[in-house]
Amino acid sequence: MKAAAHEVLTDVRGQVGFITLHRPGALNALTLPMIRSLTQCLLAWREDDRVQAVAIRGSNKAGPFGTFCAGGDIRFFHQALLAGSPVPEDFFTEEYTLNHLIHSFPKPCIAFMDGIVMGGGMGISQGASLRLVTPRSKLAMPETLIGLFPDVAGGYFLSRCPGHAGEWLALTGTTLGAGDAIALGLADHCLAVDQMPLAWDALSLINPADPAQMAHWIAMFKIATSADCIRARGQIDHYFAMQSVSQIVRALEVDASAWAQQTAALLRQRSPLMLQVALEQIRRARDMSLAQELRMERDLMRHCFFPHHLGRSGAQTECAEGIRALVIDKDNAPNWQPARIEDITAKMVQPFFVSPWAGHCHPLRLLG
Repeated sequence: MKAAAHEVLTDVRGQVGFITLHRPGALNALTLPMIRSLTQCLLAWREDDRVQAVAIRGSNKAGPFGTFCAGGDIRFFHQALLAGSPVPEDFFTEEYTLNHLIHSFPKPCIAFMDGIVMGGGMGISQGASLRLVTPRSKLAMPETLIGLFPDVAGGYFLSRCPGHAGEWLALTGTTLGAGDAIALGLADHCLAVDQMPLAWDALSLINPADPAQMAHWIAMFKIATSADCIRARGQIDHYFAMQSVSQIVRALEVDASAWAQQTAALLRQRSPLMLQVALEQIRRARDMSLAQELRMERDLMRHCFFPHHLGRSGAQTECAEGIRALVIDKDNAPNWQPARIEDITAKMVQPFFVSPWAGHCHPLRLLG
């Protein structure tokens, strides 16, 4: 799992440290070497007085921008699950440490969230102090579709969305455009696609530590946008406030509206077990600090990969099956266990929230 040095490009111009994710053939999906490169870079710039702000973008096969980051390298996860490999342990520990570093970074961090921004891409952008989207941005936390939960601090930032939009996004994995992302607090401003390179280069010409200069820079490039999901906010808050996934789905299925029927159908495609885990995660996260929530996610991920309380091996996990159906065999017909949302019990769900580590030896004990 070696990464070439060119997969994370860094440069300092003016008073800004610039980072470009450059693994376009894989939609900039994060590998452990990429996570380590990002972490080392940010730690160095945190202490470097020459660097007053950090900007990060993705790239596609045509050049800079176009795709931010589609998440973690799920093919690697699938191989590890089948082999019973412990290698992902380091991946998640270091990825969540990076997420915390970005959220707590003492200097302005500007994320240019153009194109696909999913999973791990949300993890390295949501902690930024300025999150910029474009009309072609596609934001989502689709983990329940591959038998996981919204990690990379997903519980933290989704639970801070207004109303019960966090539960809706965590369970359905709905993809948001620019306007909806801004309306739900997951982005700050929209930039025109053709203005992204100009905005990127203009950062090197200003003092990013000066709020007046930053405000002027934003005003030069931001454009107006509209939100679509606002029309369904009442329905979202009504249904996704319900106590369990089975109650949510049951209520949606007796609602004849197109939105309710489509939402119920989306939920029926996801892992029933991980839907209930994700719902519990979001609701617990509302009362947690970022560090506490990331420690909970680290516990959850250990149980996802090694679900001993379910009597399963790694190859029998919801995650292994979800990735197989979506990415490996591409039959889009996962064999979830249990297969029905109505068959999920508390005994299946609650052990996910019991930490496998004592507090003094938790891999993320030093966060916060």
